Amino acid sequence: MAQKEDATAATAAAEPAASQNGEDLENLDDPEKLKELIELPPFEIVTGERLPVNFFKFQFRNVEYSSGRNKTFLCYVVEAQGKGGQVQATRGYLEDEHAAAHAEEAFFNTVLPACDPALRYTVTWYVSSSPCATCADRIARTLGQTKNLRLLILAGRLLQWEEPDVRAALRRLAEAGCRLRVMKPQDFEYVWQHFVEQEEGEAKAFEPWEDVQENFLYYEEKLADILK
Repeated sequence: MAQKEDATAATAAAEPAASQNGEDLENLDDPEKLKELIELPPFEIVTGERLPVNFFKFQFRNVEYSSGRNKTFLCYVVEAQGKGGQVQATRGYLEDEHAAAHAEEAFFNTVLPACDPALRYTVTWYVSSSPCATCADRIARTLGQTKNLRLLILAGRLLQWEEPDVRAALRRLAEAGCRLRVMKPQDFEYVWQHFVEQEEGEAKAFEPWEDVQENFLYYEEKLADILK
């Protein structure tokens, strides 16, 4: 009986980690497989230069109701300007699962530490959804502490924009000097060209979804109302 209870407890402990990592929950009676699942981290930040086409088409689509879109994709361009005026640019993307640190926080933990405090930085984010209240406050504090950093955030959708704490946090973010915009159809095309995997040979042209302009205007109006 004791062995059965221990095995049940171990399986229960493994299931959250397995499901968060997208692992198959079958064959948990295999001790090695069970041990592997238990040891898997429950959260991981994914980084890269270009994201898969299907991720872009689903996660960046600026729908009003974002059911099933439980990740944040953050595409960034970092431009560093030295005293001589020469500008060097780097780009990439970060992806999270809304399970622990979000992509916005991951940027400051993984990309920003590599920045030289002697240089001036202009950073542009193209995010699938706007920051949550916690991330917005973190960004605002960072901008207050990092005087050589300017940030522009272009969001495909507004995350939980009806919530008072989110609205207040976005206003604090703007007050801290961050420029906030909703992504226009041209911005989605830019992300498609520079951050989405392209097949070998000639790059496929961006094909906007039917309601991209209508949804942009919807979110633009909501953001203007929040920041006024």
